[in-house]
Amino acid sequence: MKRRIEIGILYSRSGNYRLVSESCRAGALKAIADVNADPKGAVELIAVERDPEGNIDRYAPLCEDILRNTGARHIIGCVTSWSRKEVIPVLEKTGGTLWYACPYEGFEANEHVVYMHACPNQHLVPLLSHVIPRFGANGFLTGSNYIWGWETNRVARDLIADAGGKVLGERYLPIGEADVSRLIEEIRATKPNFILNNLIGPSSYAFISAYAKLAAEDAYFTPERCPIISCNLTECELPAIGEAGNGHLSAGPYFHDASLTEDWLPPIAEADLARPSSFQAAAYASVRILGDILATQARDSPANLPAAFRGRSFRTPLGTINIDPQTQHATLPVEIGRIKGNGFEVVSRTRKVAPDPYLSRYDRTEVFGRTKLKVVS
Repeated sequence: MKRRIEIGILYSRSGNYRLVSESCRAGALKAIADVNADPKGAVELIAVERDPEGNIDRYAPLCEDILRNTGARHIIGCVTSWSRKEVIPVLEKTGGTLWYACPYEGFEANEHVVYMHACPNQHLVPLLSHVIPRFGANGFLTGSNYIWGWETNRVARDLIADAGGKVLGERYLPIGEADVSRLIEEIRATKPNFILNNLIGPSSYAFISAYAKLAAEDAYFTPERCPIISCNLTECELPAIGEAGNGHLSAGPYFHDASLTEDWLPPIAEADLARPSSFQAAAYASVRILGDILATQARDSPANLPAAFRGRSFRTPLGTINIDPQTQHATLPVEIGRIKGNGFEVVSRTRKVAPDPYLSRYDRTEVFGRTKLKVVS
């Protein structure tokens, strides 16, 4: 008889980042169903779901509710770094673990978090090392006004300087703000070689749409000359952007290949515009890895995780990955994708990149070469 184990699901089903949350939630629930459908499996996972409704003040109380009032010791959840940091004190107090399936800005390694998506050496560093030699080193930085935008742009400033470039502008918008007119005018005036987009949700969609109109007026701002580049834009948001996104670039551990049949996904109807994303894949991988670990342990204590990670590889939609038992970050593929319709065409792929959340192994000369790169005009 299978051992029944509750696990928490903490994703918002409304709010500014609903599309990302829904993609994560879909991946987690599909993985739970797949674990439970395995006739040889030792565990049956029971989802204990809470919906913060996009309200940052609800994450910590709902996390505590799961960990104190149910049998769950593990939670798959949170999208923004703001929400992740809100729940960490609760996890530390109650002894729970968060499986975090979204890219983040790095410089964190908490024993109560398993980081299942990319950190800076797996998204921003390879993205800039791909873009700068091809387009130039002068960038314009944008972001939503919270941790992800601030910290990712802080690292980007250093990387751009290492490449011999300049930051020609840096602007932040409140989360959810869709008036991007001033931002567009500053980009028009400064003419950077690329724009690093750390906006989220409706702000990002409005910006990409407005930038396409700018490109129609001035060919300098076409993606072939001055692309928008992102570390967090995936297939799940492309239907909200439409054709305005075509040609722009994003980095991630997974882009869906429509030519392949992937057994972790249900059949995709032609009418379904939202393709599977790395958020969905990482949340799915989180549950499957957790299920594998729980099946071999007598107790579901998060304290057993480092030993469970040590020396093991796990098959996931992201490929066969490892999780560093010291930092609890995943080794991941790194792909650079160019938006094409409702998906991405992969233009660069590195099969496995070990996590380096503090960029302690970053070497400027290895990434950008020994001499300053020529800035394309």
